[in-house]
Amino acid sequence: MHPNLSFDQAPPIGVPLRFLLTAPWFGVAAGLLLAWSGEVAVLSRWTPQALALTHLLVAGFLLQAMTGALFQFVPVAAGGNVWRPRLAAAIIHPMYIAATALLVAGFLAANGSLLRLAAGLFLPTVLLHVALVGSALLRTPARGATIAALRVAVAGLAVTVVLGASLAEGIAGSHAWPLVQVTNVHAAWGLGGWALMLVLGVSYFVVPMFQLTPQYPAAFARWAPIVLVGVLLAWSTQLLDAGADWLPLVWLAGLGVAAVFAGVTLWLQARRRRRIADPTFHFFRGAMICLLAAFASAAAMVLVPALGDEPAAAWWLGALVIAGTFVSLINGMMYKIVPFLCWLHLQRQAGIGGTVPNMREIAPERAQRLQLRLHFASVTLLLLATFYAEVLVAAGAAFAASCAWLGWNLIDAVRRYQGFRNRAGAGAAGREP
Repeated sequence: MHPNLSFDQAPPIGVPLRFLLTAPWFGVAAGLLLAWSGEVAVLSRWTPQALALTHLLVAGFLLQAMTGALFQFVPVAAGGNVWRPRLAAAIIHPMYIAATALLVAGFLAANGSLLRLAAGLFLPTVLLHVALVGSALLRTPARGATIAALRVAVAGLAVTVVLGASLAEGIAGSHAWPLVQVTNVHAAWGLGGWALMLVLGVSYFVVPMFQLTPQYPAAFARWAPIVLVGVLLAWSTQLLDAGADWLPLVWLAGLGVAAVFAGVTLWLQARRRRRIADPTFHFFRGAMICLLAAFASAAAMVLVPALGDEPAAAWWLGALVIAGTFVSLINGMMYKIVPFLCWLHLQRQAGIGGTVPNMREIAPERAQRLQLRLHFASVTLLLLATFYAEVLVAAGAAFAASCAWLGWNLIDAVRRYQGFRNRAGAGAAGREP
């Protein structure tokens, strides 16, 4: 194990698990919505179905999973104590679920009041989340690229939700902001400033640890978040000057940072010390390939503007970035995080010299490998739907089934953990005089 892990600071196991076990079911809902909506979902990024589908994944699947990971990662790996984690999780978790449900309902019903209510739940909840995790990251004595990236990611989440709340108010008719430009900036901060920044920071730590690769090059680890923030700030200037002709190059530069991260990660994976590849390795590799494909696609759209003007271009990029990259990464991360959490808490209960099952016994890899194949089959179908709308129902059904399988595999891991814990407790009771 990594020498800098602070196991004694781990929160109660229920804190991260409640978020991690909830996340896949938002993916199930997204897949079912896609299967039900059909071609309407890919006609434009602005259809109610497309907006609802996108937010089921980013405000549901991604936000739940990343919040759970942060509640565990910040105290154990970053050395930051989150204040009253059990109480914080008990507030944040249901609020995120309710806010996402209202947001999706507001999009599908084209109801500004529901969108405003969703924003009214999201804004204070995210700010509470940011205050608790951000203050823990600011107080930690730890230093380095991981801490810096996590601090920026938490700030990026705050920017994302403030812009999102402004959009909700704008759609409800409260102000006349340029909604297209605000949406573009909101999406960039959500996917780049929050999601990608968090992935960068966590990957610097967990990829070498779990995949036995060399460390990320120090120069890249230090400069990638800085360059990405610069790109996001430049992209945000469209709120003042929407007609700037250099904005497509800024958009391409942002994906370029992501592509460099993908290339470096693949290079490190090729140099790993252990040649046996587990499902997490393959999820990461598939995600990095999708990220490189997204950059190549964006470059083609900048060089040939007619490609970017196609209504299906947004769907193609969204499938690569959200489903192909971020959902794949989260799949891989959760297959490490949940068994590790279960192993860690069993180890703490067993004490020195106690025997606990290994992570493969808690979460068998065979089920993970089967779900991995279904996941990337669903991503392939989502991409094919760009050109053949008739596969949308199959794509949605496959994606829903993959997420449900992920959810079941995680629940099964927790059930195995509970079984091991109960047997250990019964054995200890039987040995008492």
